Amino acid sequence: MYVCMAAATLTACGPKQEKEQVAEDFSYTVEQFADMEILRYKVHGFDQLQPKQKEMLYYLSQAALEGRDILFDQNGKHNLCIRRTMEAVYVNYAGDKTSADFQAFELYLKRVWVANGIHHHYSGDKFIPAFSQTFFAEAVKSIDPTLLPLSEGETVDALVEKLTPVIFDPSVMAKRVNQAAGEDLVATSAGNYYEGVTQAEAEAFYAAMKDTNDLTPVSYGLNSKLMKEDGVLVEKTYKVGGMYSAALERVVGWLEKAAAVAENDKQREVIEKLISYNRTGCLKEFDEFCILWVHDLESQIDFVNGFTETYGDPLGMKASWESLINFKDLEATKRTELISQNAQWFEDNSPVDDQFKKETVKGVSAKVITAAMLGGDCYPTTPIGINLPNSNWIRQQHGSKSVTIENLTEAYDKAAMGNGFSQEFMWSEEEMNRAKEYGSLTNNLHTDLHECLGHGSGKLLPGVDPDAMKEYGSAIEETRADLFGLYYIADPKIVELGILPNADAYKAEYYQFMMNGAMTQLMRIEPGKTIEEAHMRNRQLIANWVMEHGAAEKVVEFKERDGKTYVVVNDYEKLRDLFGELLREIQRIKSTGDYEAGKQIVEQYAVQVNQDLHKEVLERYAKLNLAPYKGFVNPVYIPEYDAEGNIINVTLDYTEGYAEQHLRYSKDYSVLPTYN
Repeated sequence: MYVCMAAATLTACGPKQEKEQVAEDFSYTVEQFADMEILRYKVHGFDQLQPKQKEMLYYLSQAALEGRDILFDQNGKHNLCIRRTMEAVYVNYAGDKTSADFQAFELYLKRVWVANGIHHHYSGDKFIPAFSQTFFAEAVKSIDPTLLPLSEGETVDALVEKLTPVIFDPSVMAKRVNQAAGEDLVATSAGNYYEGVTQAEAEAFYAAMKDTNDLTPVSYGLNSKLMKEDGVLVEKTYKVGGMYSAALERVVGWLEKAAAVAENDKQREVIEKLISYNRTGCLKEFDEFCILWVHDLESQIDFVNGFTETYGDPLGMKASWESLINFKDLEATKRTELISQNAQWFEDNSPVDDQFKKETVKGVSAKVITAAMLGGDCYPTTPIGINLPNSNWIRQQHGSKSVTIENLTEAYDKAAMGNGFSQEFMWSEEEMNRAKEYGSLTNNLHTDLHECLGHGSGKLLPGVDPDAMKEYGSAIEETRADLFGLYYIADPKIVELGILPNADAYKAEYYQFMMNGAMTQLMRIEPGKTIEEAHMRNRQLIANWVMEHGAAEKVVEFKERDGKTYVVVNDYEKLRDLFGELLREIQRIKSTGDYEAGKQIVEQYAVQVNQDLHKEVLERYAKLNLAPYKGFVNPVYIPEYDAEGNIINVTLDYTEGYAEQHLRYSKDYSVLPTYN
């Protein structure tokens, strides 16, 4: 489970104290196009690592990049074909590259790289190109056919005919993840997790596997595609020798090198178990890996690598491939260690019903990390916080790890300084000054609390299916974690622990969260659309619910000034009480598996958009010339070898451009068939 980057990038917050000076010539901004700004991140502290640690990070970074094509294929069955075709044209086209059509073609390809496919990385809607079908056909046909991803016996004309409706027709594969109530979510989602299967068939298939008496159930369907062969439902497991084998073989190869230079035996055991899981595809082995990973608290280097998050599956079961390579920020982690050390106190004093609380909180660990490499579903857009594993029984019996990724939030803050957003959307100087002084600190703290305590809190009642919330599960879970963080960021305990400097600092996060959830996140929605992404649903659900339930006392309200709408918080203490009330209900829904109540609260508060307010937000935001989404280019890891071919040092290069990086990745890390 992760905190999406969008929650942290809406305002220009005050700069954080840094442990090392960033070179004056380091530029955080790379380029901007469409609704996206591409940034760089600085890997602070890399030079201070030991040579073997640098070597291990290099191997893990290579393993992170080898899964890129897996995600493209998971996001849509034609994505690899489209990307490879377009890259061939982009590199080899001999026509006028200054023409409007080619410029639109280049923009579309850049968006495909961002989204790892043809659907928007955040909304899931298919984006339609501005270049013409005629240009597309002529451009593809002008390329040497040997450079195109032609299937055996396929002609260039057939390739163009196949891809044209997929790219240009708005009704074909319209949404990557459909969450619209009343529709067949599997049949109407373009993600490549199911083929020829209905929602009812998929749900029945996995329901038949589950034993409600099993106290340690595996995550059925996590690492497979469900499809029909000769009318029979079968799973195609992601493993070496199975689906995605070519890429996973290379992932395993790099993991083997990393295991050979592991920091300690426990870390080596974790990596070796992941290697074994990649070879067998056995979900019991995945659970064993997760347990080992949770208990490795000594290593400075850590990683996520594999099929992890289920946001891309409309049923919330099948996982996309992702990777995040990182190492612990020892100084900043002191803050999260204080939180995790007091996890039982937070659980015991939560406003939720006692029957839904954990009697004993186990293994809750939290740290602040420095991201060293982003891959798969963490690249180029990435979360700012992660809490894993997702298995409820592992979390309850063994605990979880939570991370806040501060070198990424630093990049957001640096790029956003002085962008005019706060002046346009905040009610007064009071809110702006508070955001400048405490915004970064409280935003990172909310992420800490969301990941470490929020996702790690509470329990399911005996016999409740972890997948009981179905398509509403992700939104409900993110709402629960956000509310836990919001409730406790204002608690006197936080000041008592020395995490916040005073009892008013939390107001910076309260105001920014309400402004975002009730209003400014609408900048990410196209006119006339509803909200479908889980994190956006979560934030609007909270904002709309508390505004409605606090309306009589005007706890939070909209006010108009000079023809502009603003969010105004009148009573911060009562706002905290409302967060607590909603947390109590959301936890009840989660713990009891109350699907109907979950559906009702999401549909009522989280989905629909106020069209007048939406129009206003879009108009005001457009005047700022800002991009609502951020993505990253990775640093380049350059190994240095001795005469015997052993790595003796690794250096980082930050100069690679956006298109340059993606073209290199497509050349060096692309071994899967075009269709899988």
